[in-house]
Amino acid sequence: MCTDEEIRRELRRAGFSDTTRSLRVVQGDEFSGLDVKTLISVFARAADPDQGLLGLARLITVVHEQGLTDVYRQALANRNTLEQLVAILGMSSALTDFLIRYPHVLLEKPAPPEQIEWSGKYDTDTVILRRWYWHKILHIVAQDLDAGDSTQLMPDIARAITDTVDQTLQLAMDLAYTYVQQALNVRFTVIAMGKAGARELNYMSDVDLIYIVEPADNSVSEADSIRIGTDIATFLSATLSARGNEIPLWEIDTNLRPEGKDGPLVRSLASHFSYYRRWAKSWEFQALIKARPAAGDMEIGAEYLRELSTLVWSVAGRENFVEDSRAMRQRVESLLPAKDAPRALKLGKGGLRDVEFTVQLLQLVHGRTDPNLRVSSTLNAIAALSAGGYISRDSARVLAEHYRFLRTLEHRIQIQRFRRSHLVPTASTEWNRLARSLGMRGPECGKELEKRWLRVRREVRQLHQEIFYRPLLPFTAQLEPGQVVLDPEAAMERLAAIGFKNPKSALANISALTSGISRTAAIQRHVLPVMLGWMANGPEPDQGLAAFRTISETMGSTSWYMRMLRDSQVVAERLATLISSSRYIAHALPGLSQAIQWLDDDAALQAKPRAELEGEITALISRRSDPVDIALAGRYIRRRELLRAALADGLGLLDPESVRLAISNAGDIAVSAALQAAIVDYTNTHGELLSDHCVIAMGSFGGNELGYASDADLMFVHDPRLGASEEAAAREAVAIARQTMAFLSQTADEPPFPADADLRPEGKNGPLSRSLESYRSYYARWVATWEIQALLRARVCAGDESVGERFIELIDPLRYPEQGITPAQVKDIRAMKARIEAERMPRGVDAKRHLKLGRGSLADVEWTVQLIQLRYAGKYPALRTTRMMPALHAAVEAGLVATEDATRLHDAWELASNMRDWNVLATGRTRGVQIDVLPHESHQLSVIAALMGVDDDNKRDIEERFLRLARQSRLSVQRLFYGE
Repeated sequence: MCTDEEIRRELRRAGFSDTTRSLRVVQGDEFSGLDVKTLISVFARAADPDQGLLGLARLITVVHEQGLTDVYRQALANRNTLEQLVAILGMSSALTDFLIRYPHVLLEKPAPPEQIEWSGKYDTDTVILRRWYWHKILHIVAQDLDAGDSTQLMPDIARAITDTVDQTLQLAMDLAYTYVQQALNVRFTVIAMGKAGARELNYMSDVDLIYIVEPADNSVSEADSIRIGTDIATFLSATLSARGNEIPLWEIDTNLRPEGKDGPLVRSLASHFSYYRRWAKSWEFQALIKARPAAGDMEIGAEYLRELSTLVWSVAGRENFVEDSRAMRQRVESLLPAKDAPRALKLGKGGLRDVEFTVQLLQLVHGRTDPNLRVSSTLNAIAALSAGGYISRDSARVLAEHYRFLRTLEHRIQIQRFRRSHLVPTASTEWNRLARSLGMRGPECGKELEKRWLRVRREVRQLHQEIFYRPLLPFTAQLEPGQVVLDPEAAMERLAAIGFKNPKSALANISALTSGISRTAAIQRHVLPVMLGWMANGPEPDQGLAAFRTISETMGSTSWYMRMLRDSQVVAERLATLISSSRYIAHALPGLSQAIQWLDDDAALQAKPRAELEGEITALISRRSDPVDIALAGRYIRRRELLRAALADGLGLLDPESVRLAISNAGDIAVSAALQAAIVDYTNTHGELLSDHCVIAMGSFGGNELGYASDADLMFVHDPRLGASEEAAAREAVAIARQTMAFLSQTADEPPFPADADLRPEGKNGPLSRSLESYRSYYARWVATWEIQALLRARVCAGDESVGERFIELIDPLRYPEQGITPAQVKDIRAMKARIEAERMPRGVDAKRHLKLGRGSLADVEWTVQLIQLRYAGKYPALRTTRMMPALHAAVEAGLVATEDATRLHDAWELASNMRDWNVLATGRTRGVQIDVLPHESHQLSVIAALMGVDDDNKRDIEERFLRLARQSRLSVQRLFYGE
């Protein structure tokens, strides 16, 4: 007889937490006659000894009440039986409850399906079926928990669960033939999908099913067979999943059927085939990889698979395969609530779905030409991919090992309460329970298991790049021993499947980047597989890879470049993302490769203040005497700052208003340098200046609202110096203005900044530059209404500040009239706007889609705001600004525009402005009609969506949103501008 203290010591050694309570339990009447020490030693193997002991005490009480004591004692005398019972009681509260309801099930094996005795009553037969299922599951769990290495046994356990589900489905079908009217008049087939189809179910999976029905003979119409088949499908759901007198088994999910939840529950073979040939998306064929007849008429099931096999294994060649695959992955990730992501075993990063998605994508890509890959289970597919040389043996071994571990962990999590759960626990006690159920021991075993899960998760994520992209590197890439290299055909198949339009060219670029024994090539081999994945996620991976090659060939010998690619946390990903999303950036970066350094520092991507740019251009000019060099220095700064803005824009680090200001500031510097270059050029020939010169920015430039493709709208003003001849000063001013515009526009090493002076008095017919007095005289006598309107955007951008200030003083009373413009001028502006709408719209362009001149777009909003300024800025000083949106907001504050109207105008103007810039970033074009047109073509919308951070699935929403905002904006314009 052991003392209490000896028993406590044994309890502690066995892993019991509450030794006081456990001592009281083992000394209770329920355990009289049992060897307590032996019993405790058995509980040392339980996941939760405390829970298991309490469960055993409850079970023994029920056994006594049912007169099974002697039979149970005899059974538990078998050490193996006792250990299996304790393992179940110590891990699963759900199965403990089942055993307590039906204690005899431990003592007998489940009956073979054909030997089940039915009652002839539906409710009772449902209980019999469900009890039989749980009896089978109980014995599977006992085998699982008793295994020496559960991860190695996992595939067998999954198959055993799936076989049990199959048998249960067939038994339910047999009951349907008894209880569903006219069920024998049809041939009904249950197709298992997903894990059920692959025979890799876990304990509490949804069971994905598709139903097929055919008439049993010619006497049954197709309509009748569909009706009867629907009754059978409904019966199966009620029998297996509905609440009742026995625990439901599992949810039946039929959403993988044609048309999903919106489609009919049951279809004929012909209807299935018609749908898949005409309407099915790529992801639906991917789901069919795992399709398998599970119950019912197997001949129909076999015909179903035969007919669809060709479609399934040719899906990787479909036009939208890449987009559909990305959309499916995004859809899966979107199902995961953000709060659950860190604990998600199935859908989280490095989870089960990552393994399954990678494997299935490789199967679809290479299964077109290799029938050996046409297998349904994940582990069999990994083995086939390795045997076929599509992934390395080491990668296959590690991936399979990690997959078995994750699935085993998922099984253990579900066993406890038999609830659908794919989240790892947060509590240390739960981790300890899981660890002990896997044979781990010690006070830190839970922490060790959690660390292993985190490591596996991280490695699975890395393996996706290792498995999918590294084999694309060529034989010449000096790979490590054991790494797989695909033959060119297989590599091109894989590249095409992930979105490369020209796989042959992509393969050549990859080879050029990674071949050789240089340090540069070695680092490229390290970073390129990962970067290929990021490029493949972009809308234009071909352009991204080509640009990366160009940049690397330019910068490859530069030590910091390769080191930054390898070591930075963000540079490689940012670079790959940007050059595969923006042709503008892809074209610009090779010419300014040092800008890649900015990608490692968010602060370096922020727009430089104008004062800093002015100091820089002053320093550059001080070291130059040649006028061309001076002008090009300003254009260089502009090119650099446009690229900086584009990088920040593409990464979402700058808001659109800041982007436009940055571009405008860079424009100011280019104009300032061109003006100074023109002055140097003139004085080199003609000597000392006769005037002081100033440049006025107009239009969107004046409003600090330039886009990537905007020209410079300019006016030139000069002030003759004391004693200078007016005529000579005018000739000088015109020459300097003309040369300034030439320096901005002429072809050279730096991109041009085309200048336009058509907004000056008299337009193209007026002198290119006027003196202050000439402007004063002209505006007093001849000014046209459109010229007053144009002055609303006038601001000083370069040259003599004093001249600029006096020019602004001169025009302020004109553009901000104290009493507002006259009714005649209002009428004039409205007529002019109507004429422009009619005359300037490019031929063949839908007016609703034009971002500048379309209804409700930029021009509509700007003319509306400017009319308000002309009428009321004399009274409300806040309206006196060259910028559109501040003026609109000031109009709201003054009570001139309702908030709803302002919101409509603001949203339409912002989106139209942004769309023009995104068109430039997407296409790389800075000229042409299409820059100003809302794109409709699918691929360009995909690029725009990527720049906006919108899922490709939702790219059409961009189009719909603009058309809606423009339509609403136009309603406000008609009221505020036209007075309708």
